[in-house]
Amino acid sequence: MTALRIYDGIFSDRGSKYAVAGAPVRSKAEIDACLKELKRHKKFAKATHNSWGCTLSEQGPIKHDDGETGAGMVIIRMLEREALQDHLIIVTRWFGGTKIGGDRFRRIQDAVRHYLDETETLR
Repeated sequence: MTALRIYDGIFSDRGSKYAVAGAPVRSKAEIDACLKELKRHKKFAKATHNSWGCTLSEQGPIKHDDGETGAGMVIIRMLEREALQDHLIIVTRWFGGTKIGGDRFRRIQDAVRHYLDETETLR
């Protein structure tokens, strides 16, 4: 399995801080291994949300919102638009005390876009 790429502290919005991570994966077991690797970092283990999405060529799309309702589907849609399969993207949020409502979807998209731009050479 390819090493998990983590981009920490990419931006903040009304006190909430964001990071994004990801890696090529081929199975649910590899997804679980990546999540475990990310959460080895205490900071990420204590995050408010570690939402993720992946489109596996063998299984199709799978996601987990981790309490950030709709986040996984936002990630899946962006992966599908990029035609990027067998790749996991995890968006991490540390809640800053102010609810940001629907803007959270824009922040998730911003985080995924950051990851895609930074890892363009992987494709």
